[in-house]
Amino acid sequence: VLELVAALHPTPAVAGWPVDPALAYIAAEEGIDRDRYAGPVGWVDADGNGTWAVGIRSAIVDGAVARLYAGVGVVADSDPQAELAETEAKLQAVLSAIVRP
Repeated sequence: VLELVAALHPTPAVAGWPVDPALAYIAAEEGIDRDRYAGPVGWVDADGNGTWAVGIRSAIVDGAVARLYAGVGVVADSDPQAELAETEAKLQAVLSAIVRP
């Protein structure tokens, strides 16, 4: 099961298609390491039962520092302002989950 999960990462929905040139473009344009963003999140038991999802909203917390990740599906007719607003809303949800009042 883990081999299948690894083979499906990253999904074309997150990386683009074809995957290899899309990943090269993302690496050159973003200038940051996506680290665990959009990685597989799930579980598997000794019998091979499990559930997996793509972690499109996540945070890596190291002491008092957190790196937040979120994304949106950008297509040819996407409205950049609407996509930015959606990304900010998703990041706020992640931030709310890790910051205590």
